[in-house]
Amino acid sequence: MIPHRLRPRGRPQPRAPKAAPSEAGSAVSGGSRGAPSQAKDTPLVLIPQPPAKKPKKVAPQDAIDEFWAKFNSKTPGIATTVLPKNVYAKKAGEQQPKGTIKPENAVKSYEEAAQNCKDKVAKIVKECRRVNQKYRDPHFDIEFDLKWGKKDCLTMLSGKKDDVDDDDDSMWNFDFGFSPGSVKRVGDIFENPKFFIGGATANDIRQGRDGDCWFMAALCTLGNKEDLIPKVCVARDEQVGVYGFVFHRDGEWVSEIIDDKLYLTKPDYDESWIERNLIEDRQRINSEEDYRKIYQTGSGALYFAQCEDPNETWLPLLEKAYAKAHGDYAAIEGGHTGEGLEDLTGGVTTEIFSSDILDKEYFWKEELMKVNKDFLFGCAAGIFWGRGNRKGIYEGHAYSILKAVEMDGQRLVLVRNPWGEGEWHGPWSDGSKEWTPEWMQKLDHRFGDDGAFWMSYDDLLKKYQTFDRTRLFNDEWKVTQQWTSLKVPWTVGYHDTEFHFTLEKAASVVIVLSQLDQRYFCGLEGQYNFELSFRVHKAGEEDYIVRSHGNYWMRRSVTAELELEGGEYHILMKVEADRSDYAFSVEDVIRANAKDRRDKLMRIGLAYDMAMAKGKIIETDDEKKARKAFEAKKKAKAKAEMKKNLLKEKKKRKHVENRDMRKQRAADAKRKEKQKKREAKRKAKEEEAKKNAPEVEEEEKKEEKKEDVQAEIAEEVEKQKKGGSEEDVQKEISEEIKKQEEEAAKPEVKEEPKTEVQEEAKPAPTPEAKEESKEESKPEVKDEPKETPKEDTKPSEAPPPPSTTEKESDKPTDIPQSDPNAPLPPPPPPMIDDISDDDLSDLESVVSDISSSAVSDAILEAKLASDAALPPPLPVDDEEDEFERDPWNAVAVVGLRVYCKGSGVTVKVVRPRDWEEGEGKLDLDDSAADATKDVVEKVEEEGRENKRKDNEGEGSVEGEGEKKSEGESEGSVVVV
Repeated sequence: MIPHRLRPRGRPQPRAPKAAPSEAGSAVSGGSRGAPSQAKDTPLVLIPQPPAKKPKKVAPQDAIDEFWAKFNSKTPGIATTVLPKNVYAKKAGEQQPKGTIKPENAVKSYEEAAQNCKDKVAKIVKECRRVNQKYRDPHFDIEFDLKWGKKDCLTMLSGKKDDVDDDDDSMWNFDFGFSPGSVKRVGDIFENPKFFIGGATANDIRQGRDGDCWFMAALCTLGNKEDLIPKVCVARDEQVGVYGFVFHRDGEWVSEIIDDKLYLTKPDYDESWIERNLIEDRQRINSEEDYRKIYQTGSGALYFAQCEDPNETWLPLLEKAYAKAHGDYAAIEGGHTGEGLEDLTGGVTTEIFSSDILDKEYFWKEELMKVNKDFLFGCAAGIFWGRGNRKGIYEGHAYSILKAVEMDGQRLVLVRNPWGEGEWHGPWSDGSKEWTPEWMQKLDHRFGDDGAFWMSYDDLLKKYQTFDRTRLFNDEWKVTQQWTSLKVPWTVGYHDTEFHFTLEKAASVVIVLSQLDQRYFCGLEGQYNFELSFRVHKAGEEDYIVRSHGNYWMRRSVTAELELEGGEYHILMKVEADRSDYAFSVEDVIRANAKDRRDKLMRIGLAYDMAMAKGKIIETDDEKKARKAFEAKKKAKAKAEMKKNLLKEKKKRKHVENRDMRKQRAADAKRKEKQKKREAKRKAKEEEAKKNAPEVEEEEKKEEKKEDVQAEIAEEVEKQKKGGSEEDVQKEISEEIKKQEEEAAKPEVKEEPKTEVQEEAKPAPTPEAKEESKEESKPEVKDEPKETPKEDTKPSEAPPPPSTTEKESDKPTDIPQSDPNAPLPPPPPPMIDDISDDDLSDLESVVSDISSSAVSDAILEAKLASDAALPPPLPVDDEEDEFERDPWNAVAVVGLRVYCKGSGVTVKVVRPRDWEEGEGKLDLDDSAADATKDVVEKVEEEGRENKRKDNEGEGSVEGEGEKKSEGESEGSVVVV
């Protein structure tokens, strides 16, 4: 289809023909083109669309707070080891220095690494001579790596996204395209190999097919200063084929051992096709030997870097050692000249933009004129992605500055291209009108396209945008360093963790804040990139002395150089993190390479683990002491708070008990009074029973007589049933019963007047007595002795039923009905009103006496309850946010190095308390600094006041701990 923007105007585009009904039906049914349609017979099923979710109505501030809660990781951290059970990384972490680090000579680390390298080379030589074999590097065997097609020595570890297929030729499967033809030893490549021929110079260097122009430029710079390159190549045995080199990595020198195998551009004779046919077509006598001499002999046959001389070998071997140190040749693709200079010299590089130079006269006299003495310089043009050339200056390419001279009013600079070709075409270039025989003799210059050219100082500043200035250190300098790890938030501010260093006296100081060199574990660097900065404060002063020089391209380290008086200084760090969604996480890379590239993953993983061991936080003695002191103080405060709560709860419980006791006392008094009344009534009844004893006996006799009469009547009835009529028997029975009832009713008639008189004699009840009578009504009825019911009692004389108006609540239910003759219960304890002041003091002491075990048990129960509590469940309709699936989790490992000339220096790490929330600080040129000045000062003043109060009450454990408010902030602790 023609793109819309390329269609001719005014000409309508043809439309696609409509599908025939049969075709449409065929498309629905999935049949062939000529098959009958089945669309009409197929039932159409309509699936209802799910209802759209209504957006939650959340307050704007709540929505923002919820977003940030999901954005940041709840468990920040970094993988410190990628290899299982890495004993070496564990030991390396344990051997990291801790506490206050004392200074050492700046060249001491180099001397130790060089000696270690020499010892390893000597040991390998001895072993190889014993077995009569040349050395083969088992950890970087480029020959078998190429023959077997693994390319672990050529390419980096890589990962893959879930939505990218293995066969997809996309950026995720991008290969650097290294395709060397073969591998041979130095003795098979060079006819008369020599490691150095006339010494190592800048003119020896020719860049190969690797994009390491920055490293070649650094070597050119070193080659212009005597003895710098030989200090890197410390040991070798060319006959055995073993070479030892040292490089500066993360503040210390490390050694690297390699064999003498190198990559060649052309394949071997038995593997070649085109070149072999060309040789054989010429009908040579020995085609294979001719092939080797033409395609596989001399420096020109090498695939990567090569020396100018066809028999000089130091450059390709040094490049190989540098590639092995970083894992592979692809790892050294692209970089900055300053980084290469640091790795080769142990110096400190500062990135300088030509547009930022304030005093060009000072820059010329105090810096450029000291090249190859105190400083080394590299430069680059077109740093903002330029890809052309300006009068022979290639953009995006690294150059080295070899010399700076000033004579006869001319300021000239000698620059070299590491390619060994391609020169400046402006003034003072080869063949330009500025050159005269006198100037050729003064500058000892020869024309030729060798990559070296002269240009004026003004043109240098115009054509090159950045300069990498590397300061060199000798044995007059002392250095000390310390490393730590930082959790980097998304918000940018000065970190709570600080470095403190102390100078014994006034001295020149170079301060370097650096992060780990991720080039040593390419592929496992993760998704975060960090940019560092810092500022220097005098201890006890708010204003800073100096800020670090900002590096925008070379982000590995930032520096500051100044003169300082003796005393203590604080380094406040700012770490800015950027996240790349196109980079692979460490977990993705491990998962993608664990099966197929085990050896490669183990080698790079070991480098990763050893690097991360630097940032391992080891608890020092002072830190342990401070932590234990705080934990004891926190525990005492928690115990005091818990004891206070328990005491409060116990007092409350005691108050309730006392209240219940008072009520119980009142109820006991009432029961006691009722008991007395019941006892009096019981005694009165007993006396009355004694008086009425004869009458009772008479009644009993009457009852016995009545029973006898009834028995006789019953016998008589039985007899008459047999002999007489039933009517006569019934008549006699009724007469007899009537007679007995009349006799039995006579005593009751005599007692009725007496009962009425007694009732009339009772006084009228008072209101208090009425209440008592209500409460006592039921118990009194139960306690009175029951009389034997009499069958001849008339219904009219029966006792009245209980009143229905009496409330159920008025009836006492808790008074047990005991036998009247039972003994009285023991008297209850005295009431609260009866307790004296001494008793109250004793009670208070009992209440306040809470054992420490009870407090500890209460704290443990509270902790268990808190741990057992489940988090609130998420709403069912909520989907997981993209930031919640992959939250912000940036952790950086940083180190501080302090170089000092003329004084001793010590460095320590000051970490904040984990429980303390530090307030971020702003730079004076930050637009928010003025707006928040008053607020920051107020917060800082409150923090100092709280710290002072906390220090005053530090000795208290329980009593004073209760007086402290829960929101009181704690002071910081120095952890070294």
